[in-house]
Amino acid sequence: MLSAGCVIFFGLFLASKCDHSKPNIVFIVSDDQGFQDAGFRGSKILTPNIDKLAKNGVILDRHYVMPQCSPTRASLISGRYPIRTGFWKGNLKPTGEWGLNLNETTIPEMLKRNGYATHAVGKWHVGFYTYDHTPAKRGFDTFLGCYNGMQGYFKHNLKGLRDMREDYVVENGTLVDKIRWDLQGQYSTNVYTDRAVEIIEEHSNLSKEKPLFLYLAYTAPHIPFDVKREDIERLTSHMNSSSIKVRRYSAMISIMDEGIGRIVKALRKARLRKNTIIVFMSDNGASDPGPGSNYPYRSGKKSFLEGGVRSLSFVNSPLLEVTGYTNKHLHHVVDWFTTFQYLAGDQTHQVKKPQLPLDGYNIWSSISRNISSGRQEVLLNMEEADKIYGSTDNLAVIELETSPSGTTYEVRDWTKKNNFALIWSQWKLLVGNMHADQKGGFYENLQLYDLDTDPQEQNNVKDQHPYIVKTILERRPEYKKNMTMIYRRISTPQDKANTYWMPWRETEH
Repeated sequence: MLSAGCVIFFGLFLASKCDHSKPNIVFIVSDDQGFQDAGFRGSKILTPNIDKLAKNGVILDRHYVMPQCSPTRASLISGRYPIRTGFWKGNLKPTGEWGLNLNETTIPEMLKRNGYATHAVGKWHVGFYTYDHTPAKRGFDTFLGCYNGMQGYFKHNLKGLRDMREDYVVENGTLVDKIRWDLQGQYSTNVYTDRAVEIIEEHSNLSKEKPLFLYLAYTAPHIPFDVKREDIERLTSHMNSSSIKVRRYSAMISIMDEGIGRIVKALRKARLRKNTIIVFMSDNGASDPGPGSNYPYRSGKKSFLEGGVRSLSFVNSPLLEVTGYTNKHLHHVVDWFTTFQYLAGDQTHQVKKPQLPLDGYNIWSSISRNISSGRQEVLLNMEEADKIYGSTDNLAVIELETSPSGTTYEVRDWTKKNNFALIWSQWKLLVGNMHADQKGGFYENLQLYDLDTDPQEQNNVKDQHPYIVKTILERRPEYKKNMTMIYRRISTPQDKANTYWMPWRETEH
């Protein structure tokens, strides 16, 4: 049975250190940032603000995510594995006619029903084919950012269409979706920082009894590697690298770091810092090959090897009992929903919208006191061809696309085998024909690694440990029972008359 979480939070300690019982939460996500790409991990990239927060907080050494943007974000916001959300088949394309299902309860919905002000800034990327799938309809009071998975940093365009908007819902329930043409030319990382600071300043004028949830999802340092020449010189002149791509990538991270420094100052000025939890994580590893580094781990984005799924992460808060150490306990991105649910004092039996089963553990005590959360395994993902409506044999028909002429054609998925990736204690088992890297390589059909002795995953020890392989494979049928059936993915091009990205369906499929 999938765990709903282990509640071992020390509530009396939190209450004694808070001005009120519900802490403010600032959750920061970077985009495609490598595991090593911060100063506190040994990089030459200038990240003094991130470094200070990490070193004075708790560095999370075994915080796992999905190897791509959309699945990680869907699991974060729902507290559920991709096998449940339907994101087990990967990333959401700009024209994808699907998203995080509307029956899913999101973190902002849960926090909002517990009295929180909820704001989102930056990248969404979990669906917008209907307006009901957009952030301001999923529990956020306000949203400034892009619906898609990437945008130009100055023009804010993707494929020639603008994607920089400000959304909110008025009292009668109407969604206001305002395209921010006026922001063109402004660097998007700075735009997002400015908005985050503005939210904090505005919140300081509210009653101190109303806690804040700020979700800040930077697009940096995701492609395109847009950055001004003067910022490259200012922020990377100390680096030995002759690669302009490496220096652009590094400068983008440093600009984000400067923004995080501004946010911390804003929290202090607003007198919110003492009761605020700051979480930072990258949504997946850096691309490999690419300008980022996931050292010492193998591979990167799109891979279930450690370089793709072990996230650069830390927590900083005056509410932590023990700080200044590296936490080596097992955590997963789905754990944040359960953790925030406990911090908010949520009572699921009192809610109108049914709470679907969660996969996370409450990890606050684990982080704050350096103890185990009780989590012994992490499902990285599994793919089953018979869980896709309309698939035949063992070759999944995963997408339907409409060409410019209006004809529909099938795009067959590369998966020819059913895949399974799971961490159990120090062991990682990889089964199937999954991508090993972005160079076109693939895993062997079955690989077992001992992450304690071989974190770089160089030695396949499946033959030496058949009992471990058998034990992990026995977990697979139960996970499969909890998989969500998915439909063939439909991609619908945006109307050529549009000048900006917008939803194109009225209701969910």
